[in-house]
This record gives sequence, C-alpha cells and structure tokens, in this order.
Amino acid sequence: MCYLPKFNDDNLLVGLDKSDDAAVYKISEDTAVILTMDFFTPVVDNPYTYGQIAAANSLSDIYAMGGKPVIAMNIVCFPNCLPIDILGKILRGGADKILEAGAIVAGGHSVEDNEPKYGLSVMGLINPDKVVTNSGAKPGDVLILTKPLGTGILNTAIKADLVDKEAIKKVVDVMSYLNKDACEAMQKVGVNGCTDITGFGLLGHALEMAEGSSVTIEIWTDYLPIMKESIDLAKMGIIPGGAYRNEKHVGNKVIFKNDIKQEIKDILFDPQTSGGLLISVSEDKSEELMKLLRKNNKTDFGIIGRVKNMTDKPLEVI
Repeated sequence: MCYLPKFNDDNLLVGLDKSDDAAVYKISEDTAVILTMDFFTPVVDNPYTYGQIAAANSLSDIYAMGGKPVIAMNIVCFPNCLPIDILGKILRGGADKILEAGAIVAGGHSVEDNEPKYGLSVMGLINPDKVVTNSGAKPGDVLILTKPLGTGILNTAIKADLVDKEAIKKVVDVMSYLNKDACEAMQKVGVNGCTDITGFGLLGHALEMAEGSSVTIEIWTDYLPIMKESIDLAKMGIIPGGAYRNEKHVGNKVIFKNDIKQEIKDILFDPQTSGGLLISVSEDKSEELMKLLRKNNKTDFGIIGRVKNMTDKPLEVI
C-alpha cells in the first residue's frame, strides 16, 4: 500500500490511513457505504460448505463496522480440471449465506487458476455517525469476543484427518455462522471499537486495535472462549504456519505477564477463518451487551480483557 498515491476526499471516512476492516464513503448526511473484499482457498472439502464459510468471512468486515450488507459480487478462481458442478456448489453456498444476511448477489468475476479460490466483494450501508472502527477503543473499556478461538488449528488437523466428525461439525458451524447477531447487538448498545478476528489471529488484530486507539489491550487467558479440541491439538504441535508468521508480526509488542502455557500462546496467534468480533465497549454498557449476546449469539463468547492507558507494550497477556 505504501506505493499507492495519497487520495484526499472529505467524504472518505475510513480509508488507507488505518488498519480498518473496510472502506467507508459518505454519500449523504445519513448514509455511507461500506466496501470490502475477501477470498481464500478451501478450508474444508465440501464445496457448498466452503462457499458458506467464505461468504460469512467476507460479510464480517461489514458487520465489524456496524453495517448492514446490501449487495455482493462473487470472486472466483477455478481450475479447468475440476467438474463445473463443484463450482456451482461453491457459489450456491455463498449465495445462501448472502441471502441469510438479507443481501443479494449481483454477479461477479472468474478467472482460471491452478487452485480454487472464492470470496466476495460486499457493499453495506450505515449512518455516517454510527460507523464503528478498530481505532475507537478507550481506557476503561471491556473487551468481548463473540466466537471461540481455534479454527486455524482445527482446519490444519482436518486436512491431516486427525479429528472426528463431531469436531468437524463444530468448527464448520463456528466458521459459517454470521456475525450478524453480534453486530445488531453492539449497534443497539453503542460501542467504542470493533474488529473481526481472522488471519492475523486474536493478538494480531488486537494489536491493530491497540495501536490505532493509542491504548494498551490486556487479554485474560482464563476467560478466552476456545474450542477445546484445539487445545489438545496444539499440545501435539498441530499448528498452522500462519500462527508463526503472526507471532513474528506481533514480535516484542506483547508481554506475557504470567506463565502462559505454550498451547494457549499458539491459540492466541492462531489465524482464524471467519472468526468472531472483538468489541471494545464501555464498562457501564458491557452487561447490556452481554445480555443481548446471551439471548441471540449462537456460539461461545465472553469478556476476555480490558483496555488500559498506554503502557510500555500495546498488548499484555495475563
């Protein structure tokens, strides 16, 4: 991005200057559009399920900013050696998730490639005064994570045929679950900051929030929602390569204050596929948000930390 020219437009509310989840452009006093795009290679063997997960992941950037998805365009890379009906199942999976979100698919673009890749470009709408960014966390805020961690480790284990059908169903349900319910809850309550947890892992995305907000984020490992199967797999050393890249990226910007077990550290760096929202909300609103999540959120979630005035490190893990 450093090679791009600088773009100046007063209506560009969120652009390249920060590490936000999507771009936001104001089109009137009460309407702004949110634009995002994401795609990736298959994380499961079933093409329909892969399409669902990829679509849920693409929609998450809209939800992380508090928006309502409206329209989406498919992005497809597909080998000519595979049956075309596989592509049809992928697209159907994605379309069904877009319908679940209350949006529409209006076309897209495909190219021939050696490996399948699928995702969507999504446009959403939001009131300009209600945009939630990852740079709004304030000291005293409570941090809430709306999905359990461990999807990257479990996906790695699935590829190696190391988990049973029950565990596969569990991780698929988590990855394909829309962040719509969590988004609606946080918009009802009013929050200070949010980001979705995906490829950079919990600590990578928390770092972006901490640096963007000029605060220190404290993570409480005893309160993390984690898929228990991923803990045992991490103990076995079943760790995706992305976790090590995330650890290198965070580097010395994190301090582990207690004797944190290695498998928990690995899960903190684990790259998530279609993970939950990390929400920064004032303490006086946190119980109201938790009540709404208890009522509507369909995955494990919890309060996992707090926001503090800036200290020596942007991230502290205890």
